Amino acid sequence: MTDAEPHPHPQRSDALKNREAILQVAHDALAESGNASLNSIAKRAGVGPGTLYRHFPTREALILAVYRHDIDRLVASVPDLLAAHADAPLDALRRWFLTLARYVRIKHGLGDALNSAAAQEVTSATWPPVGAAVRELLDACERSGDVRPDLDPVDVVMLLGCLWRTPETPEGAAQAERLLELAIAGMQP
Repeated sequence: MTDAEPHPHPQRSDALKNREAILQVAHDALAESGNASLNSIAKRAGVGPGTLYRHFPTREALILAVYRHDIDRLVASVPDLLAAHADAPLDALRRWFLTLARYVRIKHGLGDALNSAAAQEVTSATWPPVGAAVRELLDACERSGDVRPDLDPVDVVMLLGCLWRTPETPEGAAQAERLLELAIAGMQP
């Protein structure tokens, strides 16, 4: 088990609440700056440094937990996203991939903090649920006639990996949207 995985035994409700607050604040702080200090994250989350370190003993453990938490939430969002875009599942796919790109861009922007076996383990662990989520999105798009029936979810993720390589700027966001549309054009029947 890595430090980034959820606690192995049940936690009290206040501990779970603290953990959730830390993860949300850390997500926001790391999106603003990859150099956000753990003490500043603890303060913004309304917990003491000791509480943060009990949940996440290292900076890497916190970063990996934030990434995994973000991906888990994104994967879980697919049914609601498809329901909200029932008449346009391709729009759901667009939104989902742009959000995935933001999460991965944050992770990649943290560079050396993620060059470890633990980081590889978390990244590998998120692949199956991401692939299943993409399969669900592609199936909905296929049923609506928006994409070809022969698309492999792993191929689509690899193809759209260009989205998280664009800079975190307004120009980069525009480029990501253009790249997404080019990729979608290639996926259409």
